[in-house]
Amino acid sequence: MPKRFTGIYAALLTPFRDDEVALDRFQANIVKYNSTGLSGYVVLGSTGECVSITDDESAALVKAARAAAAPGKTVIAGTARESTRLTVEFTKRAADLGAEAALVRTPSYFKGKMTRDVLKTYYLEVAGASPIPVIVYNVPQNTGITLEGALILELSAHPNIAGLKESGGNLVLAGELIPRLPADFSYLLGHGSAFLPALLLGASGAILAVANAAPSVCVEIYELFIAGKIAEAARRQLDLIPLNKAIGETYGIPGLKYAVELQGWYGGQARRPLLPIDDRAKTDIKARLQALGLV
Repeated sequence: MPKRFTGIYAALLTPFRDDEVALDRFQANIVKYNSTGLSGYVVLGSTGECVSITDDESAALVKAARAAAAPGKTVIAGTARESTRLTVEFTKRAADLGAEAALVRTPSYFKGKMTRDVLKTYYLEVAGASPIPVIVYNVPQNTGITLEGALILELSAHPNIAGLKESGGNLVLAGELIPRLPADFSYLLGHGSAFLPALLLGASGAILAVANAAPSVCVEIYELFIAGKIAEAARRQLDLIPLNKAIGETYGIPGLKYAVELQGWYGGQARRPLLPIDDRAKTDIKARLQALGLV
């Protein structure tokens, strides 16, 4: 049976130097994160600019992550491509390089043809061919595709589909699905402003972009929840929301890269077409970090 994914996973940024992937800085970031209570790392997710990175660069990042991650830290790789065949091929490649699970977003280029049957067939074929557990990735804000709850329930019955990353922040969906999912299925929230409510509904953990900039706060919320200190966890969740909104909605990946740089990690510039943030945004992000006591 696939392992259950619990705790907080950082959806890692991809550092660039002169528009080339900076593997040394990527690994240096991970080494620093190893001292936190993060359960592991997601490489090549949306936060990692996966759609702007070549397959060879992607493979190098997976290998580098596994080499830098401390023992016990799980490495999950985003492996989706727009075709089933390419997704299967890259998933196998990532597994060979040390990925322990594959995060697979919905194909979306032919959006009008992504029917329920198409998506079901896609995930079943990928999961059937994958040598590692598959985590279904629902990220409608990026793909324009929303997986139906009934389809997620069907997919959860597959022995190699181990979980769901739900990045829409849909707590109603969590409440509807979690009681009906298999006991070993991992429901992982991908929204930093709402992961405590999801935990209260039975989610097993979260995969968070904001964990790049505030890993200690994210882990603290999870650990307070586990300890039953819900009121304290709720206060810290409320504290986190302004920073998460800034990097998740207002300024995006360039803003998140600046937030980590202020704390001694390496972010660098995003790969074009994403542009750097302006001085006003930098001032705002710094203020939000200061409010959390991070700078």
